[in-house]
Amino acid sequence: MTTLVWFRQDLRIEDNPALLEASRRGPVLPVFIFETPEQSGETHPLGGASKWWLHHSLAALKDEMPGLVLMRGSARHLIPHLARTHDVDAVFWNRCYEPHAIERDTDLKVSLKEDGFEVRSFKAALLFEPWELETKSGGPFKVYSPFWKTAQQQDVTPPLPAPEELTFVSPVEGVDLAELDLLPGKPNWAAGWEKLWRPGAVGAQERLSNFLAEGLAGYGDLRNRPDLPNVSRLSPHLHFGDISPRQVWHATQTRMMSDAFLSKDRQKFLSELAWREFSHHLLYHFPKLPSGNWKPAFDAYPWRESSEDLDCWQKGQTGYPIVDAGMRELWQTGYMHNRVRMVVASFLVKHLRLHWHHGEAWFRDTLLDADLANNSASWQWVTGSGADAAPYFRIFNPITQGEKFDPHASYIRRWVPELAGLDTAHIFAPFEAPKEALAAAGVKLGETYPHPVVNHAAARQAALEGYEAVKLAGQNAA
Repeated sequence: MTTLVWFRQDLRIEDNPALLEASRRGPVLPVFIFETPEQSGETHPLGGASKWWLHHSLAALKDEMPGLVLMRGSARHLIPHLARTHDVDAVFWNRCYEPHAIERDTDLKVSLKEDGFEVRSFKAALLFEPWELETKSGGPFKVYSPFWKTAQQQDVTPPLPAPEELTFVSPVEGVDLAELDLLPGKPNWAAGWEKLWRPGAVGAQERLSNFLAEGLAGYGDLRNRPDLPNVSRLSPHLHFGDISPRQVWHATQTRMMSDAFLSKDRQKFLSELAWREFSHHLLYHFPKLPSGNWKPAFDAYPWRESSEDLDCWQKGQTGYPIVDAGMRELWQTGYMHNRVRMVVASFLVKHLRLHWHHGEAWFRDTLLDADLANNSASWQWVTGSGADAAPYFRIFNPITQGEKFDPHASYIRRWVPELAGLDTAHIFAPFEAPKEALAAAGVKLGETYPHPVVNHAAARQAALEGYEAVKLAGQNAA
């Protein structure tokens, strides 16, 4: 019995339930289809950085599984066509949870079953299905803490092995990887990324192993330090399924068993994995999360429009070093430390008062790990319009955030090298530094480094006034 296995965000052989079950039935036709937004119905398509990762992850998978067929086009048409023309009797896939994917997959499942094919879908991208965890009253969780408490009371099934044997259908015509057109052209803004990242299952396992050996100890406290290596950087691997959350979960538990002193750090790391789960939980139950305010009262917020300020933020030219460091790290590496993500996001929506949609779109285009659920939920959380976002009026001070989490200014000096000569006492707010300190460091405000695009105190006050409008709208709705 021949099974078509449709790969999407599960680009691995181990812990791949659809592939494992298919291999037990007989020959396998593994297929990956790249769809345009028009073909998929996707309203928040892959950005450039994610496409770069996808290209290299597919290359890695094809090295492991030469029978993988790559195609361009509409999955709604290609999957049934392939099934009919290659004597397939079953179609398997691992579930995706984006709204467009749910709609497409549901339609495909119905039509394929009507045509006589066996159709099965599996859980591979999450620890728990979004409908498996419920509040005591039976509805979806809207607050993270009770979600995490409930998650900890559940068993996480062990990861599945790779198929013992894979037999592929005789060669099926597809396209070359280059024909998917996933890599940047000229200029090649991703030049050098292959030295920073290794997409694919082997790279994911290497990164996990290195993190558990060298980065997990102290994670609970040091994960907020962008100048230190105590983060896993597994997020792009998880997004594309180079590695499964079950593999990460159980490997972490095993590591803790060999060193009981890691219990606190392990718990914190697993809670971050659960935050990813919570984001998917929210997206599944509230599919408008990427496009509309989760809290309707935020529709009343008086957003500004300023293409000039948005451009300064995107280019890391705001005049606030910790913000600029983060935005430049993002552009140059496709990644940004999580603590700094919160700082730069807060700056966009609360200092510049530009709509979170602008930030969500920029992150989606430039982040290697731009996951629709995580990106949307996190932007709304920072803005205050999302779930579990209390106190919504919290406004990060970009000066003190730098002082607290980059105390030696090592992160700032790396990504904002024009300030490298400035002493630590003044580097977090160069616009407040004495002229002689700036001169000694070769810093000329307005020339070598910009003046602040906004005054922190004034921006904070304006943001608070905006939140008063939200508060009033909430009271009127109640």
